[in-house]
Amino acid sequence: MTDQNTPEPTSDEAAAAGAPGDAKPTGEAEIFAVIEALNAENASLKDKALRTMAEMENLRRRTEKEIADARAYAVSSFARDLLTVADNMRRGLESVPPESHAAAEGPFKALIEGVELTERDLLNTFERHGIRRIEPQGTRFDPNQHQAMFEIEDTSVPSGTVLNVVQSGFMIGERVLRPAMVGVAKGGPKPAAS
Repeated sequence: MTDQNTPEPTSDEAAAAGAPGDAKPTGEAEIFAVIEALNAENASLKDKALRTMAEMENLRRRTEKEIADARAYAVSSFARDLLTVADNMRRGLESVPPESHAAAEGPFKALIEGVELTERDLLNTFERHGIRRIEPQGTRFDPNQHQAMFEIEDTSVPSGTVLNVVQSGFMIGERVLRPAMVGVAKGGPKPAAS
């Protein structure tokens, strides 16, 4: 029971008195030990905060890259399907003998010009969307961009030179959408080191 004449302690006095059972450091060594413990905890919390900030920054960068990749490569499967259309247009144009093409008149000439125009428009649309044709004729064989279909015996060019393009390849951004199918020279001099 409390005496009604005894005043209740203020909140400051209660805080200074501490909760029952709280041990107060009394000596200077104990105060330094508490300070050291608090400094260690502070350093640990700073380290955790810095690591969390670094992880969040890495996550932000990774997310931005994934979004950019998704934008750049989202049309890959659709574009791959349209490559067949471009191939068929090219095959159709190549099936017309050069002398027939030069002598074409009337509706036949209009048909050829229409297919050429459509092919050019399709390739321009590909370019606008980051899709470009791989033209490897005369370049060194690159297994990352080319698929070797056969070898051609030719000693006049360095081994590994693309001599024949069976089917054009295409890139989307920095990725291969479809490798170029090529015939590669063999038997010539070793290629110069790059």
